[in-house]
Amino acid sequence: MDVNLTSITEFILVGLSGQRRTQLLLFVVILVTYCLTIMGNLVVILLIQFNSRLQTPMYFFLMNLSSLEICYVTSTEPQMLAHLLAGSGVISYIHCGVQMFGYLSFGVAETLLLAVMAYDRYLAICQPLLYPVAMDKWHQMHLASCCWALGFLYGAIYVGCTFRHSYCSANHINHFICEMPAVLKLACDDTHITQSVFLVIAGVGILISITIVLTSYGVILFSVLQMQSSTGLRKAFSTCASHLIVVLLFYGSVIFTYVIPRSVTFSDWDKSIALFYVVVTPFLNPIIYTLRNKDIHEAVGRTLHRCGFEPK
Repeated sequence: MDVNLTSITEFILVGLSGQRRTQLLLFVVILVTYCLTIMGNLVVILLIQFNSRLQTPMYFFLMNLSSLEICYVTSTEPQMLAHLLAGSGVISYIHCGVQMFGYLSFGVAETLLLAVMAYDRYLAICQPLLYPVAMDKWHQMHLASCCWALGFLYGAIYVGCTFRHSYCSANHINHFICEMPAVLKLACDDTHITQSVFLVIAGVGILISITIVLTSYGVILFSVLQMQSSTGLRKAFSTCASHLIVVLLFYGSVIFTYVIPRSVTFSDWDKSIALFYVVVTPFLNPIIYTLRNKDIHEAVGRTLHRCGFEPK
């Protein structure tokens, strides 16, 4: 029976830089990015919520994705900002576990939701007659709820397995958040079994999600190429392009962090990859989803018109 002999009460996050000027510059950049990420996703949620033409399964899942993004960045970035402003990366043992649970839960839920969104696009394009029944309100709520629930389950398993180990001496984490692999490297006891379990769980989860995404878009591509209408072809590609970009950005960084074997120590390259999926990807997602989305553009126009802003 494993007994947790943890004696440390706090960890110290090394962070992105030890230079004070660089820390302050990063503080400003991440603060602006965080605020824009929150605002961008809130705008998407409000537009979908208050525009009847956007009350479709695709936009219901997009609203859930935006909600997950807000929760995801809020689980890490405020603490990052506090550390950069203070110039110190001290975080309590319990707070580290809470942060890890938050970003893992919301990250896993987002991974699953991206697969659900790919399946939704497959049904809409390839099975239009079945689509209203297969994606009615009950199925939408059920699929979205499963993504959130499985995310919390994954987060609980990962955090429980990580903190069942003893942490009795080293407490400097070479990272800017309590990243699970980085924390686990500080354990005093043997972690090989835990690492193997994590690899299997992450591998299976990502494999299932990627299989759903690739299969859905493979069938969509085949069906689209059979279309005689150039208008239908453009519409199908336009609908799926933004989702594919988000999938590639998100899955690529997750696979690098949790599936591909790494060296014993965390490098600046590892932290750069983490910075990409913690800060950059959530910032880009609302931009990618709205930049070429005609429905969103029309919803913005209608909203501005209702607020009294007439286009020139």
